Amino acid sequence: MRHCIYPGTFDPITYGHLDVLARAAKLFDRVTVAIAENAGKEPLFTAAQRVEMVRPNVAKFPHVSVTTFNGLLVEFCATQQADAIIRGLRALSDFEFEFNMALMNRHLEPRIETLFVMPNEQFSYTSSTLVKQVAKYGGNVAHFVPPNVAAALTKAFAA
Repeated sequence: MRHCIYPGTFDPITYGHLDVLARAAKLFDRVTVAIAENAGKEPLFTAAQRVEMVRPNVAKFPHVSVTTFNGLLVEFCATQQADAIIRGLRALSDFEFEFNMALMNRHLEPRIETLFVMPNEQFSYTSSTLVKQVAKYGGNVAHFVPPNVAAALTKAFAA
């Protein structure tokens, strides 16, 4: 059984993330969405809130699970007995960071492969950071995130 990890901060999850997940779900028998608890970023939502936003949006995939992790991704992958890491590439600007990360992960754990997946072109400019900016200033994010996520963003910025 082939198992991959789809890691990220997912703060919040977007339709672009879900598109990459759908592609990974076609390629692997089992996919674990791994939400980074401490990714060196200051997330808007707690890890538990991000899990709760992701779960209903992956329910249609029977072989996808959602969890959190802390520490080195490759160590988490090894404990999960994963074969690969899936990463989405939106644009050329993502490539250098992702390439360096993949090489470091290979150095740390050569057994785990990193696969890059391109989302549908309609999601190539969508990022969690941009979505949060739009939501912060009252813009409509319905085209970028699922309804439960849009509601959570509205609530977070209403305070």
